[in-house]
Amino acid sequence: MPELWDCRAVVFDTDGVITDSARAHATAWKEAFDTVPGVDPPFDQEDDYRRYVDGKSRLDGAAAFFAARDMDLPYGEPDDEPGTDTVCAVAAMKDRIFMRVLDEGVLEAYPGTVRLLLALHSARVRCAAISSSRHARDLIAHAGVRSMLETVVDGNDVARLGLAGKPDPALFLEAARRLSVPAGEAAIVEDALSGVEAGRRGGFGLVVGVDRTRSATSADDLREHGADIVVRDLGELVGADAGGGGG
Repeated sequence: MPELWDCRAVVFDTDGVITDSARAHATAWKEAFDTVPGVDPPFDQEDDYRRYVDGKSRLDGAAAFFAARDMDLPYGEPDDEPGTDTVCAVAAMKDRIFMRVLDEGVLEAYPGTVRLLLALHSARVRCAAISSSRHARDLIAHAGVRSMLETVVDGNDVARLGLAGKPDPALFLEAARRLSVPAGEAAIVEDALSGVEAGRRGGFGLVVGVDRTRSATSADDLREHGADIVVRDLGELVGADAGGGGG
């Protein structure tokens, strides 16, 4: 297994890895799901978010959660208006709530992630970001780290290119393709169980799991799904041997 600094490229997930927007997503999902009649028990912003919706497209995440609750909600159509009658309508409601939650707060990049990005840039390691969210480019630009990334693959690319969602590795492989680096010579950085599984399936040289919950169970889950190493903050990866990066 290569060290991070042996890799020619690193592909970062966005929500919960680069930015703290995962909290906004979890808040929006809870408000949306808890509005749907019959959801019992209510959506848990930590466990349910991590297991069913984190890292997935809105529609895949909503469908997975309702399946876990044994709710046979009609799927509907992707252009359904926000509501509670179909899976697509609930996903649309979540998107509307998410934009409201973002408007109410300040989105920032994690300082440890910024340190790692700067160190990788100094080491001439190519970097990219992926996300199933259509808002990823706006989130990354707002967080002030777009210039540190050579490319971004987001939800708009998923729709345009017909890319499968996680745990399929399609998003990561597309980012590696754009960086002109084979998956085996690249690393991915993920906080979602579906994301680390995608890295394993995609044959990436190194899969780094990020566990911001500080839970031993969560860290074990990340390892079981495919993480080679798990850190609490990406700043832990920036050391004296980090190829000239910040200390």
